[in-house]
Amino acid sequence: MSTQKTVRQHAETVEENSLRLEKEKAEQVIDALNTELANSYVLYHQLKKHHWVVEGAEFRDLHIFFQEAYENAEGGADLIAERAQALGGVPVSGPTNLEERATVEFEGEDVYDLRTMMENDLEIYGDIIESMRDSIELATNLGDHATAQILREILVDVEDDAHHFEHYLEDETLVLEEALH
Repeated sequence: MSTQKTVRQHAETVEENSLRLEKEKAEQVIDALNTELANSYVLYHQLKKHHWVVEGAEFRDLHIFFQEAYENAEGGADLIAERAQALGGVPVSGPTNLEERATVEFEGEDVYDLRTMMENDLEIYGDIIESMRDSIELATNLGDHATAQILREILVDVEDDAHHFEHYLEDETLVLEEALH
């Protein structure tokens, strides 16, 4: 194994890019992308935790549901990281840097009841949706329409997943109707 280590690009730096987005604009977009990347990984880890610890009568369905959700979060994160790199940046990647960079908060290591876990997930989804909309607006205003489009496509998936969480959290109308009679 080679003992020589050569840093090709330091984290937090932005190099010229072949996409012809001015460096000053690229720096702003990459900063926003790295925030979105960090947020995506906080969501990913929380969903993964819920996938591991879910219990109850609907265990199997919810186990699969959480898996699909964390796979979607990871897929979006991958697209975001690749775009940051294409613009000349270094995607944020270390656990400490991800935690410091994120604007959403991991619920912690404790295990909660299913409804609380899903409410916590829905809260992160809402925060990510708002943040992503701001990042889309920033990219659009800076003339980076491709990044805005990539984020829009990810946002559609994020909103769709959030909507599914919302459905799981709805009152069970059949049960409520029976109780009224």
